[in-house]
Amino acid sequence: MTGITPQVLIVMGVSGSGKTTIAVDLAKRLGWPFQEGDELHPPANVEKMRSGIPLDDADRWPWLDRVAAWIDARLADGHGGIVTCSALKRSYRDRLLGVRLGVRFVFLHASPEVLAARLVARKGHYMPASLLGSQIATLELPTPDEHPLTIEVGGTPDEVVDAIMEKLAA
Repeated sequence: MTGITPQVLIVMGVSGSGKTTIAVDLAKRLGWPFQEGDELHPPANVEKMRSGIPLDDADRWPWLDRVAAWIDARLADGHGGIVTCSALKRSYRDRLLGVRLGVRFVFLHASPEVLAARLVARKGHYMPASLLGSQIATLELPTPDEHPLTIEVGGTPDEVVDAIMEKLAA
């Protein structure tokens, strides 16, 4: 047992920040359910990204509503959960947070150079490295009033998860 009260953690950041790797490892440590947010995208969004076309707000709202529904189900069952979601804009995070209590953002931050290198090395993902610039341009950094856990992701996945665990326990 970790001593951490169940809640829903939204692991956020631009493509290549390690959302899935970190979220999966964190979910294993906490024993909480995990949901890959990308799996909640409507097929049209996936095809658009696969074609190298950035999503716009109209594309993202239905996806964010599906992520929010997953969060609501986890809050209702009281066992916590972890979901990945880029959550690039404040308006997206506001939609996910709403009036929900027990939801926290974990912002994975890395330099553009680190992100680009990771995306070039990544295989089997529909998000091309060519869209990194649009994601960085869209990103509105979380502000203190959102109470994010901001984590630099330059270390190993274990080091990153350790840092998150320490901040959650504090």
